[in-house]
Amino acid sequence: MAQLIRTIIRPEKLDDVQDALAGLCVSGMTVTQVHGRGDRRGERRVHRGREYTVHLTPRMQLEVVVNEESTEEAVGAIMRAARTGRPGDGMVFVSQVCETFRIRTGIKESGDLATG
Repeated sequence: MAQLIRTIIRPEKLDDVQDALAGLCVSGMTVTQVHGRGDRRGERRVHRGREYTVHLTPRMQLEVVVNEESTEEAVGAIMRAARTGRPGDGMVFVSQVCETFRIRTGIKESGDLATG
């Protein structure tokens, strides 16, 4: 069965994560600019001498679908490429893909479809 890997990462790590996935022959992906927060409740910053609190920080959300056998390897590659060791590196979520449908043809694809 196919697996959906959704990850939230720092914007500056996007190219590194894409390169890591390309090295595993994972080419299809969806990338979205998002804003959010994790455990930390607002980050204090200073701009032009004025202090302010950022409640939502910019991040990138990346979604890829892989075969079940490739899931661990893909998650490992994402985590190695996205890690800085600082708070706010992001999260990886994995869930099963039960059904897929090709919009162009309307055909239901098999549950193990991971590309296309």
